[in-house]
Amino acid sequence: MAEKNLDFDKPVDRHNTKSVKYDFAGRLGMPEDVLPLWIADMDFQTSSYIQEALKEQILHGVYGYSEVQKPYFEIIRKWMKRHYDWEVKEQWLIKTPGIVFALALAVKAFTEPGDGVLVQLPVYYPFSEVIEDNKRKVVSNTLFLGEDNRYHIDVEDFEKKVADEHIKLFFLCNPHNPAARVWTKEELTRLGDICYKYNVIVVSDEIHADFVFRREHQVFAKLKKEYEEITITCTSPSKTFNLAGLQISNIFIANPQIKRAFRKQMDGSGYSQHNVMGLVACEAAYQYGEEWYEKMHSYVGENISYAKKYVEENLPGVTMVEHEGTYLIWLDFRGTGFSAEQTDELMIHKAGLWLDSGKIFGEPGKGFQRLNAACPRSVLEKALNKIKNALQEERKLN
Repeated sequence: MAEKNLDFDKPVDRHNTKSVKYDFAGRLGMPEDVLPLWIADMDFQTSSYIQEALKEQILHGVYGYSEVQKPYFEIIRKWMKRHYDWEVKEQWLIKTPGIVFALALAVKAFTEPGDGVLVQLPVYYPFSEVIEDNKRKVVSNTLFLGEDNRYHIDVEDFEKKVADEHIKLFFLCNPHNPAARVWTKEELTRLGDICYKYNVIVVSDEIHADFVFRREHQVFAKLKKEYEEITITCTSPSKTFNLAGLQISNIFIANPQIKRAFRKQMDGSGYSQHNVMGLVACEAAYQYGEEWYEKMHSYVGENISYAKKYVEENLPGVTMVEHEGTYLIWLDFRGTGFSAEQTDELMIHKAGLWLDSGKIFGEPGKGFQRLNAACPRSVLEKALNKIKNALQEERKLN
């Protein structure tokens, strides 16, 4: 059977499909007719191999309690080895319905109410939500935007925060969302040595690992044996193959003590058997989805290059932060002269776009907008034209 879903220019109508991205604008406080490029799912049909595997499961007609057998792990192991030269072990694996769920379990397992959990703002906003909602404190080693138009880590501040705040848990976003950084081995090693020195458990969210466009993705736990012993590595096929609605993530924990504590919190949550469709899709994705993944990755990379050129040539005052990883573009509007609040209003009510306002990623994100580039080129072009026209009209009024 040949892969059928390789036309990424083809629009897919997602309206009236229970899509959070397309069907809930009004309910979520947005105009009904906005063009949505906010939430991180793709507007592409997934691999036809995944579709066929799901159809076969559906036609069976019985959807009882389900669990995986040996091939599931072997398929994942081969993907990790092939893509990252990372040799995972079956006893490390815990499956969860998502990575945010895993983050919350880690907060409960390894900290107490009132403790600080370290993050690096601006960062994926559920990081802060699961910390604060569990009555812990967000402590930020805030990233800074360098003259090279890339985000960097203040390592001295990182160690100071770890020591002064008695940090037990650090959420690492690797690659970083929304900063689009792919952390280097040297950068990660400096953080890892500090975490090991102070006995900090690292939750490494590597869900965007398959979307690296510069450098190579560095699996944090693989860099040193010491890191392997303190790390919870979070992976999922959901971003790579557009499967978020099927709710399956693969969490790897090498340290038996850390794994037991994590598992205890999972058991305490009442979650046990997994969504059979997610399990089936994961197997099919990692076993048969390579061609689809490679073609999609290339297409998204071309979209990102297109956006960079467009911004440089058509959006004065706007800067696209240098893009190394993820399919999420980080746009800096601070040079336009408009406030963060004005920019939000412009995007929604003048441009007719639903992007993610930078403020939701923390205070350092104010004045930025996150745009999802995993869509047909025509949609991306339309969105960028809308931004151009809205800025031009607003400048005329001012």
